[in-house]
Amino acid sequence: MYRNCLHHQLKTLAGILFFLVCVMNPTHANPTTPTQTTPTPNTHSQPQTTHQSRPNIVWILVDDMSGHFGYQGEKLVSTPHVDRLAKEGIIFTQAYATAPVCSTFRSALITGMYQTTIGAHHHRSSRGILKIQLPSDVVPIPKLFRDAGYYTSNGNADGTRPGKEDYNFDYKRQNLYDGIDWSGRGKDQPFFAQFQLRGGKHRNIPEGYKQIRTELDSPIDPTVVNLPPYYPDHPVIREDWAAYLDSVNYTDIEVGRIISKLKKDKCLQNTIIFFLTDHGISHARGKQFLYEEGVSIPFVVWGADLPQNHSPREDLIAHIDLAATSLNLAGIKIPESMQGRPLFDPQTKPRAYVVSARDRCDETVDHIRSIRKGNFKYIRNYLPQRPYLQPCNYKDKKPFMPVLRQLHADGKLNPSQSLIMAETRPSEELYDLTTDPWELNNLAPDPLQTQRLEVFRSLLSSWERDSNDRGQSFENSERYDSDMKPYLEKARRNDSDTANMLERNIALMKKWQQQGK
Repeated sequence: MYRNCLHHQLKTLAGILFFLVCVMNPTHANPTTPTQTTPTPNTHSQPQTTHQSRPNIVWILVDDMSGHFGYQGEKLVSTPHVDRLAKEGIIFTQAYATAPVCSTFRSALITGMYQTTIGAHHHRSSRGILKIQLPSDVVPIPKLFRDAGYYTSNGNADGTRPGKEDYNFDYKRQNLYDGIDWSGRGKDQPFFAQFQLRGGKHRNIPEGYKQIRTELDSPIDPTVVNLPPYYPDHPVIREDWAAYLDSVNYTDIEVGRIISKLKKDKCLQNTIIFFLTDHGISHARGKQFLYEEGVSIPFVVWGADLPQNHSPREDLIAHIDLAATSLNLAGIKIPESMQGRPLFDPQTKPRAYVVSARDRCDETVDHIRSIRKGNFKYIRNYLPQRPYLQPCNYKDKKPFMPVLRQLHADGKLNPSQSLIMAETRPSEELYDLTTDPWELNNLAPDPLQTQRLEVFRSLLSSWERDSNDRGQSFENSERYDSDMKPYLEKARRNDSDTANMLERNIALMKKWQQQGK
């Protein structure tokens, strides 16, 4: 009886203490409700989250791959893990890269800014003595996550070494990333993790491709692949395309391993996964160019508690929207100057159009802009007197390039296959993607398209002005030479033939510029 009385008194005392705590600190009124943080003011709404409840954000970024996953209709591949993300998540069917080459894409991605706005539009800039500094109001996304208490990481596919960065501005890795995966985070600390997958690059690296073939149940048969109509039916091109599809299958295996790691570490249920590629397949009309093969990318968002579950979404998005979306889902203030838009914020206005830009790629100077609006694609070639396939050490070493050049020289390419081999280009290209998804019939010369062309010209001119497109003038010679120097020095150490080719290409670029070509 004494113990019962004492127990009753203790319960009464505990109740009084709990009441006093609640009066002094209302956030503890419900012990099962975590403390709410005050949302940071911003032009976009921010979800209210706690340290423990904030979602982990994972980016899975794949090199050199177009829309050839199972969920996109490719019948020759088996991609169950990516397909699962697509089935359970949200597919964005109209996602575009703002740049069709690695370093410019990644510079835009990691800042949420057009690469042309921040001066990072030339592929492999800041590799020499002269460095590009980000504007003072542009902060890389990992630092914003870090400042908000997140653990940040960037690793390769299996999390054994640092992942690809390839940013065209001056930065230090240690100022952006805490590790190569989330294993070093604090207790209950949310993480922002990136995984960099080699994707389509595997196929042109003999040792890498040999390795992935050993892990595939059945490599793709080159005789059954379906080539786009603008590529000739040739054994070498078929074999290369089959190797590319093998890379798609292997990418899915890597995605499965990442998902398994998240599950093993009991992180999956509180994680939002973004799966995308950095641009299209490295091919003649793909990577480096602004056709659909080069800039249309897979983009999937998966998570248990996404604000919206309508899928697929067909609104136009730019890949820089990933930055703003990730910050928004984590409850982190989006910088007012950021050009990316949060895709799940109800206040976000859909993009009326998307812009992509191609500038110098390695030693090869170019200047192209495109706009996708509605069902039409507009391309502006600012250097129309140059061939599409200018000399380019990187591209000319691909197995398909000698074949294309030889078939063209022999007159064995049909009109569609000959388009990319032209010695000059039209100043403008216009395609109706509904009736011409392969972009073979340029409508720009058609008098019936005059009004539509005027609309696109006006849109592009306004975008170049409003976004401060820094690619409107030639790169100065000092900066060009600064970036070419380490490129040449490496070639001279390793391969004299490559060094000689680079020297010829660089000399030609300078000659054409002097000629106003």
